Amino acid sequence: MEQVHLFTKKLKPTHISHTLSFPTHVLEAFPFPQGAHMMKFEAVDATDNVWRFCLSTRLTGAYPKPVLLRSSWHRFVEQKGLAPEDRVAFFMERDDMVRRYTVRAQRKVMILMGQDVWVDVEDLPLYGL
Repeated sequence: MEQVHLFTKKLKPTHISHTLSFPTHVLEAFPFPQGAHMMKFEAVDATDNVWRFCLSTRLTGAYPKPVLLRSSWHRFVEQKGLAPEDRVAFFMERDDMVRRYTVRAQRKVMILMGQDVWVDVEDLPLYGL
């Protein structure tokens, strides 16, 4: 099964305190029930913990503007100790009928030869203390 990168987003203060907006183009990776504007999905992190998220789109406006609801997103932010300038990445694996999502929380630890070096927050010293 091939892993497909859905998107990576550098976090801003509003992402930490409120919701995480998704790029509209990734909606095709999420099978919303017909007529629904909200769906729940699970994503596995780097330590194989399962996170339950609620993805919602707005009912009015020119485009759907998908976001993870704060009620599901904020727990992830707190548990991972995320801060502005960290980033999250979402991936999907798909076989015949099953979609599996993965989420990574990462922090920039250095710049090496002009390139940012990102590490999963679970691999940082003092994670979870």
